[in-house]
Amino acid sequence: MANDNHTILDSITGMFVPIHPEGHRFIIIAALVTVLFWWIWTPLGWIGTLITAWMVYFFRDPDRITPAREGLTISPADGVVSSVEFVPPPPELDMGDEPRARIGIFMNVFDVHVNRAPMGGTVTKRVYTEGAFLNATLDKASEQNERMALRMTTESGKDIAFVQIAGLVARRIVCFVEQGAELKAGERFGLIRFGSRVDVYLDDGMVPLVAVGQTMIAGETVIADERANEVQRWGEVR
Repeated sequence: MANDNHTILDSITGMFVPIHPEGHRFIIIAALVTVLFWWIWTPLGWIGTLITAWMVYFFRDPDRITPAREGLTISPADGVVSSVEFVPPPPELDMGDEPRARIGIFMNVFDVHVNRAPMGGTVTKRVYTEGAFLNATLDKASEQNERMALRMTTESGKDIAFVQIAGLVARRIVCFVEQGAELKAGERFGLIRFGSRVDVYLDDGMVPLVAVGQTMIAGETVIADERANEVQRWGEVR
């Protein structure tokens, strides 16, 4: 009987995804406003209830199973691959002007917005840059939008970068780590409110293993592999 009760409890708790602490105040504010709306007018109360429920959904922070093999680059964000191209890295990171493979991942307002480290290593530079709030799916958003850029020396000695980019709706980039921080692959390092993009700049010899349009899962999907010996992949809609 005790085991049955434990199984039922696990099933119930498994239905609820943890909420990231960054979202607590937004959810509380939305809930308080909703109470006021119910007091003013019932239809407003229903609208407030939906907004509060969406806030809870937006700030969800599920656990992820990160592939642990050395040399893998993992997606830093949930969303869709919006671009795979070779471009110079952000100038503020002092990584030179030589083009690198850049994988851009766009997050819409329904994706999980907690960002995770693509590889294990040391953050050697952290630079915030003010900018515009263009549609994050545009290529020029990488250069013109507000962003937080992180440079990392990986555990295998590679030099990579990952950049949180604000978008048309997103107005707040949150980064939890400072320069010098040690991160593990898949570890949470920040989030963006409310919908945006994360770019990953790979080092020489790291070939992208994803195609534009593919859906990514932060902390789980492999986007590149140092040990891979193949050409860049292309995708087909089927």
